[in-house]
Amino acid sequence: MKLSFLVGGAVGYVLGAKAGRTRYETIVRVGRMVAGSQTVQSTAGVLQGQLDTFGHHARHAVIAKLRAGGATTNGTAPNGANGYRR
Repeated sequence: MKLSFLVGGAVGYVLGAKAGRTRYETIVRVGRMVAGSQTVQSTAGVLQGQLDTFGHHARHAVIAKLRAGGATTNGTAPNGANGYRR
């Protein structure tokens, strides 16, 4: 497996070196144009909002589960146990 990884890396290096700086700059320019497009920006905003909402709901679900499982409001076990065995 390591040999195939090294061979793949060597092939990638050679092909990248043959493509040269001009091809690299073209790829970077196109990537920046795509990332800066209004469609990509608005989609990223929508996805960020959805992730924030999901995180909020997940956080509250975990808190509710912990409280239902016997934890007090300050996050400690009701009998003062710290989770370590003696």
